[in-house]
Amino acid sequence: MRWGRIYFGVQALAGTAWWVLVFAVPWVRASTLGSLNPVFVAALDIPLFVVASAVAAAGVRAAAVVASGWTALVAAALAVYATVTAEAAWGVLLMTAAAGASAVALALLLFGRVPTEWILFGPFAIREARPMRYLPVTIVQMLLFWGFFLGVVPLAISWAEQRWGLRIDAPTWGLGVVVFTLASALGVWSAITMSTVGEGTPLPMATAKRLVVAGPYRWVRNPMAVAGIVQGVAVGLILSSWLVVVYALTGSLLWNYAVRPHEEADLERRFGDSYREYRDRVRCWVPTVP
Repeated sequence: MRWGRIYFGVQALAGTAWWVLVFAVPWVRASTLGSLNPVFVAALDIPLFVVASAVAAAGVRAAAVVASGWTALVAAALAVYATVTAEAAWGVLLMTAAAGASAVALALLLFGRVPTEWILFGPFAIREARPMRYLPVTIVQMLLFWGFFLGVVPLAISWAEQRWGLRIDAPTWGLGVVVFTLASALGVWSAITMSTVGEGTPLPMATAKRLVVAGPYRWVRNPMAVAGIVQGVAVGLILSSWLVVVYALTGSLLWNYAVRPHEEADLERRFGDSYREYRDRVRCWVPTVP
């Protein structure tokens, strides 16, 4: 709860400083609000964002709900506005970051922690795989996930980046292709090992029945995650999109701090000392010499 209050206090100060700059510096006003009337926006944003954040910093939960909800609404509205007008791009990025951080701070105020278990539902719920043809199912899963998270989403981000005037053109596509190929090879190797040795799939909804310590799992505990994150960065390089690179790195933080603890707790529950010995011997991200 303490950290949530601290965040809202910082957000209130940052919001105050931003509004001072909006009225004092034309470039800040143009890059964050575009052609929007700053007086009209301030009449709504100062009480619902700045003041509400300050009150939330005092521990008032209702104010935290108001500040978080308003921040998310403004981020969405600015995204639509920027897409239609090609203005206020930096306002979209700042408010999107603030919306995510506010949601975390709100959870800390309401629950004293971030309830990350809420994201483990549906296809993300951890369940041991039932008898099936593991390798074909794994291939289908990979095609669907790669197509969406490494295709559809990055292309949408890249298009928005171009539309919003945030593109920084750089000749990185060649490097991206090489990195993507290597990361994809690691991902395929990991998936085949998971399905053939572990009798399961990469998805939590059909997780492996056996503890997998073979193949790339001898060097790193989560080669599928490593491969996916590097693939995302590579797609960003191919598209010359720094926002796609940020998307991939943000995904790595989400996986590491929200998903991984639950997966590792499940592995420890099911495999006990065998998993604990493996966890102590092989690192999560940095390859270990077996």
